[in-house]
Amino acid sequence: MGRRKRKFRIRVQLLNGYPIDFLIGEFPRGGSTGRACFSSMIALTEKDKPIAQMLLDFGACPRCVFRLCRVGLQASYRHPHKELLSELLEFLGNDKDEQKLSCETETPPSKRIKLESTKEASEEQIPNGSHQQASVEDDGNRAAENLRPAVCNVCLGIMQELCEMEFVKSVCHKINSSEYQFFSFVFSVSFPPQLSVREHAAWLLVKEEMGATACPNCFKPAKNKQSVFTRMAVVKALDMISEEDFRKNFLCPPSSPKIPCTAVDVQCTNGSVYVAGRYNKYSRTLPQTPWIIDGERKMESSVEELILEHLMVTFKADSFNFSSSGREDVDVRTLGNGRPFAIELINPRRVHLTAAEMKVLQQTINNSSDKVQVRDLQLVTREAIGHMKEGEEEKTKTYSALIWTEKVIRSEDIAFLDNMQVMYLGWHELKLDQKTPLRVLHRRPLAVRVRHIHTMRSEYIDEHHFRLRLKTQAGTCSYIKEFVHGDFGRTKPNICSLLGTTADILELDVESVDIDWPPALED
Repeated sequence: MGRRKRKFRIRVQLLNGYPIDFLIGEFPRGGSTGRACFSSMIALTEKDKPIAQMLLDFGACPRCVFRLCRVGLQASYRHPHKELLSELLEFLGNDKDEQKLSCETETPPSKRIKLESTKEASEEQIPNGSHQQASVEDDGNRAAENLRPAVCNVCLGIMQELCEMEFVKSVCHKINSSEYQFFSFVFSVSFPPQLSVREHAAWLLVKEEMGATACPNCFKPAKNKQSVFTRMAVVKALDMISEEDFRKNFLCPPSSPKIPCTAVDVQCTNGSVYVAGRYNKYSRTLPQTPWIIDGERKMESSVEELILEHLMVTFKADSFNFSSSGREDVDVRTLGNGRPFAIELINPRRVHLTAAEMKVLQQTINNSSDKVQVRDLQLVTREAIGHMKEGEEEKTKTYSALIWTEKVIRSEDIAFLDNMQVMYLGWHELKLDQKTPLRVLHRRPLAVRVRHIHTMRSEYIDEHHFRLRLKTQAGTCSYIKEFVHGDFGRTKPNICSLLGTTADILELDVESVDIDWPPALED
């Protein structure tokens, strides 16, 4: 089986944000058609100059200027912020003196709005990230601080500080220290809702400069999956509000932010790993899954726990989902080739084991307990698990039941059971009409279900005991017991009615689950 393509997820949460997913490195492609590149970084044309200058005066950072001018060239976004600003000012024809007073300093002038005074900005500015507070005693540091970029009016500093190499290095350090194993990854970011409002205001300024038809499809309704104050709800509201009403209720352009949007958390998660195999259960006091009633554990362990104990440690997963092709009662053994099972390991640190390592893991599980043994342990895809579920409805299962009878029996008394499926009304299989068993009526709806027994073979033991082997349709496992004792007449026909005596089942074993999945592995 070839290496499976998987996704490793990196989630960056911004202050007061909600999740938005996107693949890192994917920017609009082919968007620079017809553009003349005026420098090594700037992909703008002469017709973009008025809009770019307006956005710069408005308080937008260079990367937001590029976005709102619909620059699709990735290289334009990759250079450091200061270099982009220098190139953008050069493109716009501004000299170096103007650069020092541009909107990218803490006290920028504006052609469209009058921003707060230098004194007020200096007193209220709260530095963040790599910015350090200006020292009153050190005039040189104060002068240097005044030349550092102010918070972008559009992106709240996300396209400034959080797109710089220093932040990228911090994310990489988080990933490396998390000890995750991965082959590809997804990068997702949670944005604050107010970012959408500022984006809307910026687009209105662009539309005003270019004309009303500049971006007719910029704002589309988005499905609101959470409360009314989520980012998606804000986006939907912005799409529905008229430009006139928006300008009445929100400053356009918006006021200059005093602090940038900060990254409060970086989380790493991995795509699930799927493990499949077959298990044999040799104990009659072991449930398949933890048996807990009203918070009280009824059995010491379970099949699930005995297998997962070692898988969780090896793959270093946070949690899991266990599923199997049917399930046996706590007092039923599973023999033969075992029962197929599949496990989803959620957020594993380790995602790939070689065939040899899986074999060692299998042996570790088998050595830890004599109640459960596993075989054919292997990594599978999520899609492959569907084969197991399909087999539950299509395949057959074989059982062995040890039966007790109240009346004394002889071998000839049970011989007719071997040909029962042929002689019963001329059918080639025995048809059962079963009402929902009393023992599961509390968790399953009341109904009459048709079940089929394909073959039966009896084996006489003594005057009160015989063994009956049955091959049935899938899904009949839970009702074999009812077929023997009749469940107070709720299953018809049954062994009691057929033999004319009270009968009960003493032992039940699953001898085979006839599903060709997962693929058998060589020993």
